[in-house]
Amino acid sequence: MKFNNIKNFLIAFALLLTNLSIVAQEVVTDTVKKQTVFSGKKQKIDGIIATVGDYLILDSDIDKSFLELTSQGNSVKDITRCQMLGKLLEDRLYAHQAVQDSIIVTDAEVKTKLEEQLGYMVEQLGSMEKTIAYFKKNSEEDFRADLSEIIKMNKLTSEMQRKIVDEVTITPEEVRNFYKKIPENERPTFGAEVEVSQIVINPKITDEDKQKVIDKLKQFKKEVLEGSSFATKAVLYSQDPGSSTNGGYYKMNRRTPFVKEFKDVAFSLAEGEISEPFETTYGFHIIMIDKIKGQEVELRHILLSPNVTDQALKDAKEKIIQIKKKIENKEITFADAARAESDEKETKANGGVLINPKTQDTKFELTKMDPSFYSQVSNLKTGDVSNPIIDTDQSQKKKYKIVTVTNKIDEHAADYAKDYLKIKELALKEKQINAIAKWSEEKIKETYVKINNEYRDCEFANNWLKK
Repeated sequence: MKFNNIKNFLIAFALLLTNLSIVAQEVVTDTVKKQTVFSGKKQKIDGIIATVGDYLILDSDIDKSFLELTSQGNSVKDITRCQMLGKLLEDRLYAHQAVQDSIIVTDAEVKTKLEEQLGYMVEQLGSMEKTIAYFKKNSEEDFRADLSEIIKMNKLTSEMQRKIVDEVTITPEEVRNFYKKIPENERPTFGAEVEVSQIVINPKITDEDKQKVIDKLKQFKKEVLEGSSFATKAVLYSQDPGSSTNGGYYKMNRRTPFVKEFKDVAFSLAEGEISEPFETTYGFHIIMIDKIKGQEVELRHILLSPNVTDQALKDAKEKIIQIKKKIENKEITFADAARAESDEKETKANGGVLINPKTQDTKFELTKMDPSFYSQVSNLKTGDVSNPIIDTDQSQKKKYKIVTVTNKIDEHAADYAKDYLKIKELALKEKQINAIAKWSEEKIKETYVKINNEYRDCEFANNWLKK
């Protein structure tokens, strides 16, 4: 491998795992017109252009893929129809093998994605009638059925890819060898980074306010047991922005990154059972188990948080001001104050140190920070403590915090000792790409593949024509 192409293999990895997510933001315009970039001719008749295993690819499938990409906010201006066909061939290969490996995609998953994509298509094309006409379908029912099959296949594709990648591991020796192979003048440059700690004070909520929420969740459970729809109640009342729009649906296993209290309840319930209200750092929940499949559960949940009064917010701010004064007067260190006073369980025990969720280490690259987080820390010198910051989490709960920068690291070339986790990530991604390439090469040889018409003139990355 040429290591001046590190960016290229990272891009390739992203394409493999995100179903061809390319770049930024353009909507459907001339790019979804039926033009073959490689020949300059328009396609007048929609027909079968390729077959992979049990899956057929129509010429119109290429247009649908362009539309799907733009619905995800990606640019398609530099993607040719040949390149898109290559991706569709890969997807069908993954989906075909997923079926052979008994990978299951549920109707609930497909339905949620279907409604999202239909909403976007209708918005872009003007109406459901125009959308149906654009894709030459006889009715909305036919269009929904067709799109559902595409969504199901895409889900099978991603699950198959994940299965291949999840089986790939890397040893410290492989990481060391990966690093040694990179010529010194071609080592990647890592941007300026900071290490940050924080102390969080949550407004106090009265037992009375908590009980109101618990009683409301108990009433929801009672009504569902009497015949009401749990999913509808989740849409109407749940304060979880990550699941409320799809009826509170989540699929999870023991490794899924949910808080311990949520996992403990989810894996203690039987299929069809609804939990009693329980508390996590996000508020109060009830869970209903839809399906249990081996080590995975499909569930729905409703999250409610008690109201926070203005006085409670004022008291929280005053408390964190006093903590800041003690730190600045050298009465206590920031780390010890975090251990003694912070309300944030995830960081309290380690002195308030924040862990980067993308890299799982303590360093945050300034240019890749969330803009609001960047504004909070970028002007702090090492050891400075910020003024109290009011913060709102994903469930709209307000809290006060102070932050400090414990270390600043300038932009630098990759160093094995200092940047081991980043280098390990690069090495693992290269190994995953190689594993996927090897898997694809083997499966293409043993799978029926046929490409028709002028698309046989395409130059594919994989050996689809089996030359």
